[in-house]
Amino acid sequence: MTDTTTRSAPTAIPISLFAFSVFYGGMICIAGVLANKQAQLFELPGVGMLAVESGIFPFLLLVITASAVTELFGQKTAQRLVLFGFVPLIMASLLTLLVLQIPPAEEMDPERLSAFELLLASTPRIWLAGIAAYGISTLLNVWIFEKMKKPGGRLLWLRSAVAGVLSQTIDSLIFITIAFYGVFPIVELLIGQMLAKAVLSAVLIPPAVQLMVSLGRKLDAPKAQQAA
Repeated sequence: MTDTTTRSAPTAIPISLFAFSVFYGGMICIAGVLANKQAQLFELPGVGMLAVESGIFPFLLLVITASAVTELFGQKTAQRLVLFGFVPLIMASLLTLLVLQIPPAEEMDPERLSAFELLLASTPRIWLAGIAAYGISTLLNVWIFEKMKKPGGRLLWLRSAVAGVLSQTIDSLIFITIAFYGVFPIVELLIGQMLAKAVLSAVLIPPAVQLMVSLGRKLDAPKAQQAA
């Protein structure tokens, strides 16, 4: 019997959305590795030298990408991007735990092995803190960015800055509280992280979101327009 069922052609994914999604997944996986280094940034008068864990840099790129996707494709698409981001995040965590349990080769240099295990053997609390902070703060960023959206895409810089600063503040609060509460006093660390992330978010996120939105529109422009 001949199958006469008609099937609709699959909807093509915009080039920019595909590219941004691949980039987003990569930044999620590298953030946990870079977070092992504390980076000294700058000094604020009356506050002192501010330092952050280096995972903030790929994490800011996650916020920038999610904001750009919200601007180009709407809140629902950006929320899906964030939720699908849990897949590489959790898989990377599970693979790391698996590799740590596999016996090393006998010829592996002990110093390299020790450095590898020290770098990647995070405690379960830190894994949980990272997952919780990622989900809540990034979804919050998308929500704030969309709620402030104006007709014609106006005030993109302001929306990016406000959403970035607020979401990064919440990110610090969640991560540090879950990861370190009860281990050592966290007030000073919490204040320093919030200040540093707020400053970086206000300075770096708005122009980067503008750049990524412009790039996305250029990637998705018809070929005829690109050739003109």
